[in-house]
Amino acid sequence: MSGVQVPSPPPHPAATSAVVVATLRSFLLKLSAAPSEPLIVAFSGGPDSTALLAGLVAAAPSLSPPPRIFAAHLDHALDPESPLRAEAARAMAERLAVEFRTDRRNIATERRRGESLEQAARRVRYEFLEEVRVREGARWIVTAHHRDDQAETVLLRWVSGSGLSGLAAMSAVRGSIVRPLLELSRRDLLDYLSEIELSFSHDPANRDPNLLRSRLRHHTLPRLALQDPEFASKLARLADRARAAVHRIRTRLDAGLAPISQGERGPRLAVESLTSLPWELWPFALAELHDSAGRPFPPSSAACRELSRQLARPRKVEVACGEGWRWTERAGWIELQPPSLPTPPGEPFTYTFRLPGTVEVPELGIAFDVRRGPPQSWMFEGKAEDWADRVGLVLAESVDHATIRSRRAGDRLRPFGSAGSRKLKDLLIDRRVPREQRDLLPLFCVEDRIAWIPGVTLDARFRLQGEREAWIVTLIRR
Repeated sequence: MSGVQVPSPPPHPAATSAVVVATLRSFLLKLSAAPSEPLIVAFSGGPDSTALLAGLVAAAPSLSPPPRIFAAHLDHALDPESPLRAEAARAMAERLAVEFRTDRRNIATERRRGESLEQAARRVRYEFLEEVRVREGARWIVTAHHRDDQAETVLLRWVSGSGLSGLAAMSAVRGSIVRPLLELSRRDLLDYLSEIELSFSHDPANRDPNLLRSRLRHHTLPRLALQDPEFASKLARLADRARAAVHRIRTRLDAGLAPISQGERGPRLAVESLTSLPWELWPFALAELHDSAGRPFPPSSAACRELSRQLARPRKVEVACGEGWRWTERAGWIELQPPSLPTPPGEPFTYTFRLPGTVEVPELGIAFDVRRGPPQSWMFEGKAEDWADRVGLVLAESVDHATIRSRRAGDRLRPFGSAGSRKLKDLLIDRRVPREQRDLLPLFCVEDRIAWIPGVTLDARFRLQGEREAWIVTLIRR
């Protein structure tokens, strides 16, 4: 759909305007802040945020005194019609008699190294909302996340390999962010808009098939709902139960984990305190570290395992933990460092990611993309060093993660064409790789084995031998 206003769909009999307004009024009364405090509404102009804004306007007069409401809209400049949506949002705010705050920021140019466009858009949007909140002296930013969003988030976290903290998904109150509509469905909000005869805009990014969340929303969940109409509700209930379990675990952490402090480069957690915990509590302790930095997602279980592995060895710790962030060890502390602080050239790096998938290596300005596909003739032609930017590999059925890292002392592999195993150091000397480039080589590793070194060799144990399917690894130079 375009950025112009579109009418809401025909009503569904399950919802009434009274339900939406009563839900919002009840939620506002439960907040610890006085009802009269300003509210910053994250307002895209889409159906969800339009229902939220209209509902708050309807609920406000019943509060004494009524809160001052601001509609905050960010024009992300990602498509030609984004200015039209910004003007439509302004017109809707004027129609509802609420104050309007907006800004235009080019997400493509503000994207940090290692960030996807989706990640950059989320970060910049919340930075904008926080700026408006501070400027207007508000305590709360109100978002329109609802029950279907919660279900999508649970499914997205599950697909991404998250643990219990990830399955807990979104809470109703997190810092300055409040989500009063989590008990209502998308259908409820559309019905409400139909009843009060309000139109709304559509952002084409929400239907981008390249985005996993979009595919889950428009394809996966509808198909699952055909089998079980209560599927989204069940996922939302799973999030509630996971959140309750996480709360009990955090109570245990409070009793046994040293407080997270602020280091020179970011939040930090004492290594001794972390390693004294049972392994099962590590993901939760590290999730607390991420939460202290305002990160929306907990670390993956694969990243936690990689940190444990590196801490067990007497060398520098460097673990990618998602969206360009990383853990490092310094003077007995695990520090969480943002993407804006890249690793100096020559320093060790490690990035673990789920297969199939893509991972950025910001230190080198490259990325790796790994997909399944049929074997092709180029995978068997030429010498191993000719496969500098792509390779076809065979991986065990049990493999679901891979790691991109720099070399380590004691690394060995079985080079293609060699009679046996060799030290990586000796191989690089034989291949005349300059000394200053050896620590910058990205090693594609599977289950702690080096499978491919772009432009150098591949391990013979991962070479295709006539299989019907290959893992195609592509090196992308930024």
